[in-house]
Amino acid sequence: MTWLGKLVKSIAALLVLLVLVGYALPDRRLVERQRFIDRKPAQLWPLLADPRQWARWSPWHARDPQMVNRYSGPAMGLGARWSWDSVLLGRGQLHIDAARAPTYLGYAVDFAAQGGTARGEFRLHAVAGGTQVSWQQESVAGPNVLLRWLRLITDHRLGREFEVGLDRLAGTRDPV
Repeated sequence: MTWLGKLVKSIAALLVLLVLVGYALPDRRLVERQRFIDRKPAQLWPLLADPRQWARWSPWHARDPQMVNRYSGPAMGLGARWSWDSVLLGRGQLHIDAARAPTYLGYAVDFAAQGGTARGEFRLHAVAGGTQVSWQQESVAGPNVLLRWLRLITDHRLGREFEVGLDRLAGTRDPV
């Protein structure tokens, strides 16, 4: 066997190994960040429950100001929807599917272009002098081996975006 044949077999074996290990990786990943914000939960609620307000604090709107956004359903709270189309961030849709004003907001995300889904929530806990805000999101890769490998860096990458978003939320004042 020539060296080229050995190289091809080695590369094929490596690819098979990467796929097999990929299937052994978890298909779910939870990312959570928290921040104290010096306002009451009722003051933060409209910024979270109204998808139109996300443009004021969301890290994704800041990354792609050219993102095309569409809103449907109620203006805020349960049933409100936001869909986007972005050259940088792809296409997707967020649907608020649980809302208990002013302390809990749950949402489902469908990343159309990437084939993934996620489930997220905000929890707002009143504390002395303000609110402890917790933002978490669990993403599901399903059978996609590449997404399973990418989940290994999700906490760092998405966690940093959550930190930026919470910092921006803290600096955002009353909804317009």
